[in-house]
Amino acid sequence: MSDYLVPVFDLGGVFIDWNPMYLFRKLFDTEEEAQWFQDYVCTSLWNIEFDAGTSYAEGIQQKTNHFPQYFDQISAYNHRWHEMISGLIQGTIDIQEELVAAEIPTFAITNFSREKFHECLEKYEFLRKFDGIVVSGNERLIKPDYRIFHRFLDRYSLSADQCVLIDDSFPNVVAARYLGMQAVHFADPAQARKELIDLGLPLKAV
Repeated sequence: MSDYLVPVFDLGGVFIDWNPMYLFRKLFDTEEEAQWFQDYVCTSLWNIEFDAGTSYAEGIQQKTNHFPQYFDQISAYNHRWHEMISGLIQGTIDIQEELVAAEIPTFAITNFSREKFHECLEKYEFLRKFDGIVVSGNERLIKPDYRIFHRFLDRYSLSADQCVLIDDSFPNVVAARYLGMQAVHFADPAQARKELIDLGLPLKAV
């Protein structure tokens, strides 16, 4: 392992611009209808169930049982899931490429369904450049649960003080800092790059 801090990235909101509203706006005529659907039917809390290991078949079935009038829209949450991604965040990919070129090991801890992560792994090359990824859907643990951080550290034989987490969720940042990691609360790639440079990582200032 190098003398540099080990960067440990989140994926959604850091590398992948994912938002269910990108899909919901296609399923409904108005912004208000799409927002209501997210607030009361296919909610963020419901999505966490997939991140925690629930299969899409099971989750979609349960939800359509409760809201049969939205069968098509709820089903789209599975078979049109990739329409929730508007694209990749190139600035973060650039950071990863510089770190890989400098032979700095890079890792990820992500709240992600097992099924959708597998699909993304085949689709996005940057995911295959990490030295290791801990996926919540595989572990049945989700950030900011301390246990998923401990599992990551144990799996890759790292100590918390060797690592810096880069995550757009402030509760995840707080959990990482509590465990002894450095942490960057991600807002955009330029800000993250500056903070990582300040922490000593060999990145170009832009």
